Amino acid sequence: MALHPLAAISSNTALILVEIGGVLVLLGAISFIATKLRFSAVPFFLLVGLAFGNGGVIPLNLSDTFLDLGAEWGAILLLLLLGLEYTAGELIGTMKERKSLALIDLINFLPGIVVALILGWGFVGALLLGGISYVSSSGIATQFIKEARWQRLESTKRAVSVLVVEDLFLAPYLPILSAITSGVALATGLISVSTALIITGAALIFSSRGGHIPFTPALFGDTATLLLGVFGAALLASGLASLVGFSGAVAAFLVGLLLTGDIAIVARVRLAPLRDLFASIFFLFFGLTTDPADIVAVILPALLLAALGLASKFITAWWSVRDVNEPHKITRSATLLLSRGEFSIVIAGLGASTAFATDLQAITIGFVIITAFIASWILRVESLRDKTPHLE
Repeated sequence: MALHPLAAISSNTALILVEIGGVLVLLGAISFIATKLRFSAVPFFLLVGLAFGNGGVIPLNLSDTFLDLGAEWGAILLLLLLGLEYTAGELIGTMKERKSLALIDLINFLPGIVVALILGWGFVGALLLGGISYVSSSGIATQFIKEARWQRLESTKRAVSVLVVEDLFLAPYLPILSAITSGVALATGLISVSTALIITGAALIFSSRGGHIPFTPALFGDTATLLLGVFGAALLASGLASLVGFSGAVAAFLVGLLLTGDIAIVARVRLAPLRDLFASIFFLFFGLTTDPADIVAVILPALLLAALGLASKFITAWWSVRDVNEPHKITRSATLLLSRGEFSIVIAGLGASTAFATDLQAITIGFVIITAFIASWILRVESLRDKTPHLE
């Protein structure tokens, strides 16, 4: 007797839930071990994705639609939270105080530009890979600061300034890059870029002049209502942006930047526990969509990009702390800046429509794994030298 279609669908869905549940439990175990070893869990999440994705050791029985949707949701939620990290006023203040640092930090575009030109990817490839090598991982740096207890060090504050400068730079860069790589008509692209820049500029001006939206129960109800509204706004903006050929993840980032004052504070506090979950899912799905064989094919460009990218970040670290009187100041600052992560992968995702998309994704995942491992190793050495007790 043939099974009812609903029964077959239910069984298949149950199997997928078992597979995903098992992988998430594995991620939790890996995160625990990585924390104990003072290593970033990000490269391990990517490796798990590679192991269970297409071409991996034990491929999961997941559809391409499910993988694409999971990666998109992870990117949207992660970038929303990243956009909530700083107020527009803080970004402007940092830029005013660190003008020279912002200019020096632009040298981190050069490694990506050099490798892209060597590979023959042209202007678009240079713009993509340049951004991938430019931006450090705020998520990994935050984790390192907490684990090493470096919050009060001046070198840490300088490194955080670099991260803030990069976040501000990405506000106009990501929308422009999205319009260039999406292949939309010139008029549509100009409208998308102009709209994004206008929204970003309005948010910066609004916040820098002390403007904010107060959070009161009379206006927004309880915090659950607020969180639903914030999530809904991010998903709505992402969906509408995607309809006009714009990146949904970038739209979510702009929504995060737009939220200021009490709303942003409440949203950050309530959503903070979910950030690591969103990040782990985001990196997992990116790994699942990458064939390990593709990384092997581009391992030399990935190693070259990593070598140049690590060197350029050390230059930025040196410049940022050159007048600071602390032991190991350059090493500590560089440790927080070496890792690339969430934004690098988002930028690689924006190049999905290019002819070199597969190689770009493979180089990016290799680059992220290498830089995160090296930064984690340096952090471990510095922590042992300082004899800093582990933060349980």
